[in-house]
Amino acid sequence: MYRFFEQLSSRIAAPFVSETKRASKVWQCRCGQSIFFPNTQCLSCSAALGYLPEQGRLCTLEPGPEESTWRLSDEPGAGLYRRCANLSTPAACNWLFPEHNSGEFCIACSLNRTIPDLSIAENGERWCKVETAKRRLVAQLISLGLQVIPKTRDEERGLAFDFVGVDLEGKLPTTGHANGLITLDIKEADDDHREKVRVQMHEPYRTLLGHFRHEVGHYYWDRLIADTYWQDGFRNLFGDDRASYADALDHHYQHGAPADWQQSFVSAYATMHPWEDWAETWAHYLHMMDAVDTALGFGMSARDMDLDYQPFPLETLYDPQHPGGPAFLSFVNAWIELAGMLNELSRSMGQPDFYPFVLSPAVITKLHFIHLVIQDAGGKADEVLQAQ
Repeated sequence: MYRFFEQLSSRIAAPFVSETKRASKVWQCRCGQSIFFPNTQCLSCSAALGYLPEQGRLCTLEPGPEESTWRLSDEPGAGLYRRCANLSTPAACNWLFPEHNSGEFCIACSLNRTIPDLSIAENGERWCKVETAKRRLVAQLISLGLQVIPKTRDEERGLAFDFVGVDLEGKLPTTGHANGLITLDIKEADDDHREKVRVQMHEPYRTLLGHFRHEVGHYYWDRLIADTYWQDGFRNLFGDDRASYADALDHHYQHGAPADWQQSFVSAYATMHPWEDWAETWAHYLHMMDAVDTALGFGMSARDMDLDYQPFPLETLYDPQHPGGPAFLSFVNAWIELAGMLNELSRSMGQPDFYPFVLSPAVITKLHFIHLVIQDAGGKADEVLQAQ
């Protein structure tokens, strides 16, 4: 398998050459019908579909020799698989796992520690929305080569999710991360609630996927930065993580972000503490990677548009001498052009900007640092760029 960033880079360089283009989030059923990441069944021929996270693709399935086992239509000799037990729940999970694995759930659903109370009528639809966003997150983490370890397998270093509502004492849950546990208020799945909170918090955007990408950034800071050789580089770039988080939080909500925050940070919230700067920048890195990958999979590119965006020079990078630097800058510049095009499309529909952010040179430096950390940890970050 080619490295993800290397594949993405080649697609950026020649996005309309069929030999180098790799469709992302869209595949073909055995009948020729286009099928997409969340699909569980082909709408044309009714074939069963399943997502293989290790291969990053949606597959057409055929019944296996034993009950509840399945084969891949295009690779009948590849082995047997089972469909996740959450396929038949409101979570509507379409993921697969090898037949010989123990348990009932796929890697994404095995991360759940607490699911919503399904005796509450609204929670079924909410859980479906939450799981759809979480599966997209987990699929991306796997594609980047990052370890995704359930807490049930490793309590100290694993990852888990609590999707909860108001407790028995009437206390609202707080979205956040603590020691590998990501908690989300299930009401975040309600568009009206999420928009109300977004306005109250003066946020330019607020999505379920954005929540997950931010919070998992905290998790990977613990795994990839803390007490590693990356820690000094992090502190030189993002700030000293040993600064009091409680004091920083109080100061942020009393005084807000500095007036010139856009010169050095990707968002106002990123100014609060180095941990939040990392998590916000991490989330944007994942946004950019997924959006460019998906856009190029559909043949979308603003490369030939007359957009007067000044490309960032190599000196903008965290490591200007890194051999992958030019490919990373090509990715960043492709993203900026694409975001400009998509912002105009959103405006033409009377919608808010698709990407309401400005990336300063200081933010590009931080993004490159995150890219190098992920590349070092997973070895697949460069595959994304070459795939473009």
